[in-house]
Amino acid sequence: MNVIPFDDSRLTAMGLLAEVYTGISAKTHHSFLAVGLSDIDFETLIRLARSPERRLRMSDLAAQTSLSTSGMTRVVDRLEREGLVTRQACPTDRRASYAVITELGTDRLGAVVPQHLHDIETWFTGLLSPEQLSVFLDTLRVVRDAVRPCATAGAEFPSQRTPCDHEAEERIPADLTPSE
Repeated sequence: MNVIPFDDSRLTAMGLLAEVYTGISAKTHHSFLAVGLSDIDFETLIRLARSPERRLRMSDLAAQTSLSTSGMTRVVDRLEREGLVTRQACPTDRRASYAVITELGTDRLGAVVPQHLHDIETWFTGLLSPEQLSVFLDTLRVVRDAVRPCATAGAEFPSQRTPCDHEAEERIPADLTPSE
């Protein structure tokens, strides 16, 4: 009889990672809603705010958020209607465009970041020693770079980026309507 290793530590690692992610997401979700943002709205705006020139190519933004390019287009369309982002043509590639966070987008994001940082400190980083956090971040980057090699696309200057076929990557479809 073939013994199935249900107690394999690899299964435990994946289970713990999923439990931690969903647990922290549940703790932070309500602060986003309080300022009229969905989880994907926050993720999109924070990535733009933290990027050089506060903008990212749409394909890079999709890669960083694990959305398809069409899914990211729908998110940016909605954020643009709300005045939180604008689009900018790419001067070197007519097929590409940038999503750029606006002042209103920065203000909306700024309204939630203090609470979000408090939540992160309470439910995540504050539970770890500085050494544990440093090792954990390094470990996450190793895994992220292996499974999502394009996740940092756009974070560096274009001349330093590695080519990435965003369309060939599998993406997670998203229900893009904000939760109530």
